[in-house]
Amino acid sequence: MNQLDGAFLQKCINALEKAFEFYNESPENSVERDIYRSACIKEFEIILEQSAKIIKKILKSYVVSSIEIDKLYFKDVFRKACQFGVLNIEDAENWLVYRDKRNQTAHEYGQSFAQNIIEILDVFIVDAKKIMLCIENYNNAN
Repeated sequence: MNQLDGAFLQKCINALEKAFEFYNESPENSVERDIYRSACIKEFEIILEQSAKIIKKILKSYVVSSIEIDKLYFKDVFRKACQFGVLNIEDAENWLVYRDKRNQTAHEYGQSFAQNIIEILDVFIVDAKKIMLCIENYNNAN
């Protein structure tokens, strides 16, 4: 099996952590805070999609035919990850919530929708780092 490259995901996690730090340090109602909030939302979205792609690749090592995995929708990817023990149930459920939050941001506009994402970023960053551990575990097993 090939090794998974988590460099891009790690770069995005680092960018999110820094943008979130700057967001929290910026004065309320400032342009800087708006810029950092936008950066946080964008990195959140990228990490969400990249994590699903990586988990899909990991899941392919658990099945005979990768076609089954290729057909999975986002939430099903994380359910399968839980089923195969790649993620625990709490972590998998968190990713389902993140997807719901992402879907809300795609249909809402204004500060209130962004605030819903900002409020979960502490936990999201921890969970994103767990995906990096999944990559490490996968690479060590192969």
